[in-house]
Amino acid sequence: MGVNVKHRTFVIVRELPGSPAHAFRFWSDHELKRRWNACHPSWEVIEDRFDFRVDGGERMIWRMPDGTEQTMLAHLLEIAPRQRIVYAYTMRTKDEIISSSLVTVEFEGISGRTTMTFTEQAVFLDERHGDIRESGTGLGFDRLRDVIGQDLVAVQQPTTTQRYD
Repeated sequence: MGVNVKHRTFVIVRELPGSPAHAFRFWSDHELKRRWNACHPSWEVIEDRFDFRVDGGERMIWRMPDGTEQTMLAHLLEIAPRQRIVYAYTMRTKDEIISSSLVTVEFEGISGRTTMTFTEQAVFLDERHGDIRESGTGLGFDRLRDVIGQDLVAVQQPTTTQRYD
């Protein structure tokens, strides 16, 4: 029996605090990306590789509470610092591919803020994963907005205390 392939494109736009350079760091720095991108606290991380450069990529393998392994393999195709990231990735469950995608993330500065536009063109081997992917990605970007905001507040905090004796 053949697999019923479903194509889907979705676009998610988020207004982020701070400059495009600041927002870009939360995609290009491993530690900063994990602050907003680690979305399943009950999943055990088995492998976490991050090589942010053209022809580099990411490899994440998790074990879900039921023992099932989930894998994300990404390959970075283009990086224009502070402007754009293009990558392709696959998601696997139990070593079977459930989706393959091409993603473009664009950053545009407007009045001290950043408009981030995320476009995913995906092929799903099970159409149910499309709705889950889009909603989960949107929730991740809500976390990104919050983490960037918290980071900017922390940067603006004074590092010394003044005494008024």
